[in-house]
Amino acid sequence: MFDSDSHLVKPCLVFGCGNPLFGDDGFGAQVIEHLTTHHEMPRHVACLDIGTAIRDLLFDILLYPKKPEQIIIVDAMTLAGGVPGQIYEIDVDQIQPEKISDFSLHQFPTTNMLKEIKEGTNIEVRVLVAQTADVPDEVRPGLSPAVAAAVPVMCRRIMEIVAHCPQPAT
Repeated sequence: MFDSDSHLVKPCLVFGCGNPLFGDDGFGAQVIEHLTTHHEMPRHVACLDIGTAIRDLLFDILLYPKKPEQIIIVDAMTLAGGVPGQIYEIDVDQIQPEKISDFSLHQFPTTNMLKEIKEGTNIEVRVLVAQTADVPDEVRPGLSPAVAAAVPVMCRRIMEIVAHCPQPAT
């Protein structure tokens, strides 16, 4: 997690979502770890492993007076016909309806809150996902080989995106 709310006022926020105790659901956490270990992040970007706390943070962002310019949400997801380890950028409207209010181990932000941010603020919301190969029903840490191979690919994609996020005037 992170130390203070000061990260929430950065212009660009990258949220790694999921639970690393459940196979490929730990993809978001692995992406954040790889980003912070192998890439030099611009000062206007905060990369946060938020586990399953995305709903609380999105709610805080909605209430916070100073808003980020961009939010990038990184998670693992099962898409019909998807290839394990494949990277996708999906629109909020593509999030599976059953994810609206579930409290499963693979918690994904509610579409209602994301739609409110997308439609009611000037924040650019981007949702980047990797197709899962395995999200077990019991504790079993570790990504499948296909999803593990997608981590550096996703990091390169995120670095391309954050390079174009507006930076604050100095």
